[in-house]
Amino acid sequence: MKLRDFVFGVATGLAAAIIIKEVSERVDPYLSADTVLQQIKAEFKKEAPIDGSWVFMKTEEFNNGFTTAPVYRGGISRMMNGEMESFEFAADARSGAVLELTKL
Repeated sequence: MKLRDFVFGVATGLAAAIIIKEVSERVDPYLSADTVLQQIKAEFKKEAPIDGSWVFMKTEEFNNGFTTAPVYRGGISRMMNGEMESFEFAADARSGAVLELTKL
């Protein structure tokens, strides 16, 4: 095998991997669950430190009576004024916007 053929094969494989990665990112219109959780945690941290957080990694359908949207469900707990506060949320999987927030 010539070095030229080997380099050509490696370059072709690398180009194919980059193209597949770009196409797969365009096909999945949802943000990752971790990204959504990080955005929500950043907003909560503006008021008080966070003690814990969680998020389901799979989307589910959320219906508010007018529309249906794919959401990630999760929760956050924090200490506020010496008391533990817990919240559950439903965040839009496309934009990360919180559609529902419930204090437990």
